[in-house]
Amino acid sequence: MSTTQTAPETARPGRKRSRLELPPWTEKAFIPVFFIVVAGLPFILDSGGQLMGNATLALAYVVMALGLNIIVGFAGLLDLGYVAFFAIGAYTMGWLGSGFFSEVNDEKGIHIGVSGFAANLPGIHLSFFLVLVFAVVFTTIAGMVIGLPTLRLRGDYIAIVTLAFGEIIGRIAVNGDEIKLSAVPLIGGPLENAFGADQTFTAGRQGITPVDKIDIPGVDPFTSLNLRPWYWVALGLVAVVLFVNFRLRDSRLGRAWIALREDEVAAVAMGVPSVKTKLMAYGTGAAFGGMAGAYLGSFLNTVNADQFQFYFSILVLGMVILGGLGSIWGVVLGAIVLSFINNYFIPDVFNDLPDKVGLDFDMTQITFAIYGFLLVIMMILRPQGLLPERRRAEEMTHGEELSDESLYTARV
Repeated sequence: MSTTQTAPETARPGRKRSRLELPPWTEKAFIPVFFIVVAGLPFILDSGGQLMGNATLALAYVVMALGLNIIVGFAGLLDLGYVAFFAIGAYTMGWLGSGFFSEVNDEKGIHIGVSGFAANLPGIHLSFFLVLVFAVVFTTIAGMVIGLPTLRLRGDYIAIVTLAFGEIIGRIAVNGDEIKLSAVPLIGGPLENAFGADQTFTAGRQGITPVDKIDIPGVDPFTSLNLRPWYWVALGLVAVVLFVNFRLRDSRLGRAWIALREDEVAAVAMGVPSVKTKLMAYGTGAAFGGMAGAYLGSFLNTVNADQFQFYFSILVLGMVILGGLGSIWGVVLGAIVLSFINNYFIPDVFNDLPDKVGLDFDMTQITFAIYGFLLVIMMILRPQGLLPERRRAEEMTHGEELSDESLYTARV
């Protein structure tokens, strides 16, 4: 009888390292370099140009992808309904930063922390930063709600529940123009008195527009012709989210997420509170999605039900996978790359490429095919992602490091 076993590390003195090991301080040293370079980018781009707009959108997607990375990358909970948090954050901006509730306060409106033209309009008009707080609160609660049904589920079953949640929110957004607030059970009367008998829950596909632009005291009004202020606000959100991500990853909670991701049974046996830890992952990730949704609602100047389709969840999930599950800087890179592919390269750079070779279609019609091709290539050539987390990189390359020389045969 013979058994084949793996030889210990000492038996392979000539083994080469499979990848370059960077010093532990590299990550912290890269933070100021990243923000200096990215903050100076608007000075070399046209302030109202297309590239400036795409760069601003990319930063908003970075915030959203970092939120999903907490759920999927840190805690290992596959979420296919992340678009729901984008929708809730965007509608928070639409409800609290527009004339949607036009009959509130006897059509005089409610104005807090706003100035200029918005201060004299009907509806509810709150400061953008107050709206961000409400968006975080609403989406955190929604994240906890979606987390509750998944506490006893694992793997594909979690994906099915989150997918259903995203579709429910999407259907509510589409059909919300037929839901009257006055018909809400128990509280319909007070709502009718406050908002009017004909007030609907959403505006459906008609959309809530226009939405208030960001108003910062002492700063010139934000406009669509000068996108630099929008870019720097988005960069500020990225800074906040990055700081929270790094602190959470290195905290006791972050280690609990990773333990659940690696082996939930062993983690629970070691005393990790599974219910609390999972709910914290959903709530935190949802909060970042709500922040990005509120920002995009103001930046795009509209909140429309057609924005909240299933493909958006797949797009953000693709950013996380492309960069590397659980890798903070990898997700930043993946979000930027996939955002520019989606918003710039496909519709503007390569859109007429099929026509040049005699084919009668444009690239936007095969966007999902392009995403699928990129992900398949990544899974074959670099399954750990562009900038993988150290632990995941070791897991993915462990099999490649074993060779015939690392095996020996023991005969009995």
